[in-house]
Amino acid sequence: MGLQTVSTEESIALPARPNQSRVRHIEWTKRIPDEEWTIYHGAINVLRSTGRPFMLAGAFSLASYTGLWRNTKDLDFYVLPRDRDAIVEVLTRAGFTDYYGTLPYVRHWIYRAHKGDCIVDIIWAMANQRAQVDAEWFERAPQIQVRGEMLHVVPAEELLWCKLYVLQKERCDWGDVINLIHSLGGDLDWEHLVARLGDDLPLLSALLNVYCWLCPGTVLELPPRLRDVLPHCGAPGAPQLDKQHVDWLDSRPWFITPEKKQETPE
Repeated sequence: MGLQTVSTEESIALPARPNQSRVRHIEWTKRIPDEEWTIYHGAINVLRSTGRPFMLAGAFSLASYTGLWRNTKDLDFYVLPRDRDAIVEVLTRAGFTDYYGTLPYVRHWIYRAHKGDCIVDIIWAMANQRAQVDAEWFERAPQIQVRGEMLHVVPAEELLWCKLYVLQKERCDWGDVINLIHSLGGDLDWEHLVARLGDDLPLLSALLNVYCWLCPGTVLELPPRLRDVLPHCGAPGAPQLDKQHVDWLDSRPWFITPEKKQETPE
């Protein structure tokens, strides 16, 4: 399947959705250093001044769903492709500088602005060009309050969809995806995700095979086309979490369980 785009009207309504309860984790917001938050808060105000929709992505969005906190010293926002130039312009006027002069990067999906050591990423497409951000991302986005700022968060399904493709020699986001599934349990719209993936569904099947090996007793409300290739998921009598399997992959505390929230080292 090629690049997905959706034509949109000039304004997008951002209603509260039934998935609002998903973003119940806010304790991580207290761990943002004050000096970093000052810069991020300035960027949020700049984006608000444009009247264009934007939503949290990256490490902040993952923390909102899982509680898993990593201080990456960057703040990611998803925007519509049509809005990127206007947003880049106002960030520049507000004193944010293109990070390209410090470290060159590929520009076809992201603009990296920075002040000091803090980076603000403006993202409108997947890095692999599989898809662009479209209006439905915003229509499905729940909200979270971060230090008094009410912000929309990328929907869990779209977050999973994006991270599923990050399986590189230098970096793999499947650990984040596994934590996302485990934290949300049955509160994922699998049919929507299947529709998003299209012909790439085998990639999700592969990830779910790993997940079910780690959590053999967890019951997921999967659509038939996934259930048929994952007969061992939710096996009766199996443990909710096989700690030995988790430790075989990495003995460091990267997996979050409902009983004991664990945080990865910064």
